[in-house]
Amino acid sequence: MSAQEVGLNGTSIWLDDLSRSKISGADSHSLPSRITNDCVVGVTTNPSIFAAAISGAQEYAGDIALMKSMSADECVKKLTTDDVRSACDLFKEIFSATKGVDGRVSIEVDPRLASDTEATIAAGKELWRIIDRPNLMIKVPATVEGLPAITALIAAGISVNVTLIFSVKRYGAVIDAYIAGVEAATNPSHVHSVASFFVSRIDSAVDALLKKDGSDAAMALMGKAAIANAHLAYQLFEEKFASQRWSLQAERGAHKQRPLWASTGVKDPSYDDTRYVVELIAPNTVNTMPQATLDAVIDHARVRPDTITSRYQEAVDVFKSLSELNISLNSITTELEIDGVKKFAQAWEELLTTVKAAQQS
Repeated sequence: MSAQEVGLNGTSIWLDDLSRSKISGADSHSLPSRITNDCVVGVTTNPSIFAAAISGAQEYAGDIALMKSMSADECVKKLTTDDVRSACDLFKEIFSATKGVDGRVSIEVDPRLASDTEATIAAGKELWRIIDRPNLMIKVPATVEGLPAITALIAAGISVNVTLIFSVKRYGAVIDAYIAGVEAATNPSHVHSVASFFVSRIDSAVDALLKKDGSDAAMALMGKAAIANAHLAYQLFEEKFASQRWSLQAERGAHKQRPLWASTGVKDPSYDDTRYVVELIAPNTVNTMPQATLDAVIDHARVRPDTITSRYQEAVDVFKSLSELNISLNSITTELEIDGVKKFAQAWEELLTTVKAAQQS
């Protein structure tokens, strides 16, 4: 099956979705079935996923009714951490079999804290304590303020999923923040990390500018920016983790921070719906997929081994051609980071409003 081929070629499949019905369900889309049949070896969540899962879902109504004396923030924290803890337990055997590499479940710190380093550190430690599972990962946004929080949490022995990475330059800073945390950790062999590099949103932003240009040169670049960006990120991953600085930590038992391809659902219906999976296959990577993308991979993906490392020059050429059209990836990725943080904060606020209304009903 195609999903198995993805894993055999070095890319772990994680599901970018979580809800109580998926944890306890018995149909083919439930987590137990995905783990058994579809090669899913991890789960990621975000504020938007929780908002979609909890808002209007009857399976949460009973719990919310029992928490009317709590604040909406306390109620949401209880609901989300309970779900993540249960999901962690489902992946316990995979976590053990892979020696902590997979079997991971990620939960994000309150997205409203993205510009507050100390509050992010405190929130990450609190979630780690509440959920109390070794296969948990705390998601921290890759904002400038998030970078020292990554270092602090890793140094404290807490595994981290760094999220909302859009640019190769910021990705380099994320890797440096991780290595600094490993250097400060008492026992780095206990800590794992992934760096979530967002993909499809790059194409959405760049393609809009290419369409506006409308020239033959511009149209020839449609749909190429995101994959090129990810390929150059993987090149940087290889360089950073081949450095002397890293080799000293590897000798202490430290684990490489794997690149994780996120936002891999195709937004343009004219593109192949598995492109952000099959074009991003390489060793030591993760691809977290929405349900529809996973189903497409299972159904018809044509998986090829290592579709990244032979294409670095091609990626450089794409960036050069975009620059010649006066399209700046730096400005686009900066805007995408700001927008990503804003959207997650909005989703969290909407979830709090929904839960507060349910508590009062």
